[in-house]
Amino acid sequence: MCEACAAFRRSLAAAALVTMSAIAAIGCSPVLAAKQPGRKDVDLLAEGMPRNLIVAEFGTPVSSELRAGQRVEVYAFVQGYRKGVRVARTIGHVAGDVATLGLWEVAGTPTEATLNGHRVAYEITFDDRDRVERVVALKE
Repeated sequence: MCEACAAFRRSLAAAALVTMSAIAAIGCSPVLAAKQPGRKDVDLLAEGMPRNLIVAEFGTPVSSELRAGQRVEVYAFVQGYRKGVRVARTIGHVAGDVATLGLWEVAGTPTEATLNGHRVAYEITFDDRDRVERVVALKE
């Protein structure tokens, strides 16, 4: 085998390895962006809203107790992103991956791992009809 042929084969093997690595890396940041938590409707935290709507939107409270005959509950959850924002981020990461042959993942994956919503907590006092009487933001 001639030296030029051997050099060509080594170059081809290196290019194939780089291409396969780039293809394997494609997909992490788009998947993370698509799986970000959804946005909760905090507008439901208004006086007069029924407790069952609160539980349906925010899930089971982290604590529930009776204070002076009134139910007081604490709800904690991750406030995520609207669907349109998640879709736009996913499309942006796919475009970045395609344009850079997967090198975008070096920046995109850590970004999506960091930007995954923020933790919030509210204390809600309900009246005797299980309707919101008072809301206190504990962590926003």
